[in-house]
Amino acid sequence: MASRNRQAHRKQLNRSGKTMNRIEFAIFGSMLVYIVAVLVMYLKSEPIQGYEVQLGSLSVSKTYTGIAIRQEEVLKSSYTGYINYYIREGERVSSRDTVYSIDETGKLASLLNANHQEDSNYTDAELGEFRSEVVHYDSIFDSKEFSSVYDFKYDLEGSVMKLVNTNMYKSMETLNQSNLGGMVSLCTVGKTGYVVYSTDGYETLTPEQITPEMFDQTNYEKTRINNNDLIEKNATVGKLVTDENWSLMIPVEKERAAELEEEGYVEVKFIKTQEVSWAQVVVHHLSGGDYVQLKFNNSCTTFCTDRYIDVELSINNKQGLKIPNSAIAVKEFFIIPEEYMSKGGANGNYGVSMEKPDENGNLVYEFVETTVYNSDKNGFYVDNSNLHVGDYICKPNSTDKMAISKSGTLKGVYNMNKGYADFKQITILAENDEYAIVSSNTQYGLTVYDRIVLDAASVDNDTFVYQ
Repeated sequence: MASRNRQAHRKQLNRSGKTMNRIEFAIFGSMLVYIVAVLVMYLKSEPIQGYEVQLGSLSVSKTYTGIAIRQEEVLKSSYTGYINYYIREGERVSSRDTVYSIDETGKLASLLNANHQEDSNYTDAELGEFRSEVVHYDSIFDSKEFSSVYDFKYDLEGSVMKLVNTNMYKSMETLNQSNLGGMVSLCTVGKTGYVVYSTDGYETLTPEQITPEMFDQTNYEKTRINNNDLIEKNATVGKLVTDENWSLMIPVEKERAAELEEEGYVEVKFIKTQEVSWAQVVVHHLSGGDYVQLKFNNSCTTFCTDRYIDVELSINNKQGLKIPNSAIAVKEFFIIPEEYMSKGGANGNYGVSMEKPDENGNLVYEFVETTVYNSDKNGFYVDNSNLHVGDYICKPNSTDKMAISKSGTLKGVYNMNKGYADFKQITILAENDEYAIVSSNTQYGLTVYDRIVLDAASVDNDTFVYQ
């Protein structure tokens, strides 16, 4: 009998052992399947690229078109006849320099050309001046602005006139002996300044007269008198820029106007020449909008023939956490009024008291923890994973309740320090096409050396991060 009992016990143990082996095999098999599945997911998934947040700075640049305001005096002819210019446009002249002549007969141009052709040998310095004109124009040529070709033509003519001016004085004795003697009037401008041979009606423009319509260049026109044109007495023959100090008026946004006014001075890059200068800032609040006057005390000769000038302003060298724009995401959250938020639960975290029916259909209130991402005058921005539109929440220590409905968006990045994507709100101080500078050590934000997801579009909140 005892022997039979022992045999039965051994059979039971064997059956139990086989059962245990099958369970262990099943557990091991499940783990193996899980590991293989995770491995396959990892191999198929593209690794999430991270970026370590560092302190940095960013200079924000923006391009504007400005209207030049200068001390300009319109030049009028005292005679009737054919005009010939002898000073290159944009060149500084004294009160005694002969700038142009008025020929009553119209024969002076042919006489000067004849004298000039007799001696057409140019020095290396003179040829170098022509070459520099061509090289400069080639560097700034834009096929979309064909009108600049005519400016180039006039510049070359001005260089020629500079040489003709010298030859004219050398030929003055011949001129006086010819039948033109006494019929050619040599004219000065009576002041020192930069001579310009075109007018546009803006010569007396002041900052207070600027309007938005003036920046529409489609209707802008220059009036120019060319060599050997017949003019009447008192006709406009050009203008004289009498002061080295000049300014640019540019339209700006209200916020940018405040930033520039706070700076006082701003670094300006001229697009035409790529030269950099500093300008004093004066803000004008006019009926047509906000304008910034950029005051210069140099470069007048370079731009004295231009009314519209393109510039790039470098503003606010902001300091903070420097992050790539690709890491920035915009996420939607529920906005809960501050008086409906409280702390509770096992961990003492923020949450709301939500109205729910119990097993008997009676309404009760249950504390639901929520993650807070930001707070401002509107309330707390909380995660919407545990809440839904229309859910009723109760004000602590009160019978007041409200339905969740209000939402808002926040800009932020996904922090990956904990191995998953954790949204962190950011406050952008400045940004350009590639990077943004954000505030550091904010209550719900980033700190230096945090690792964030480089491409915010590749993850969502709580996504497991493969690195």
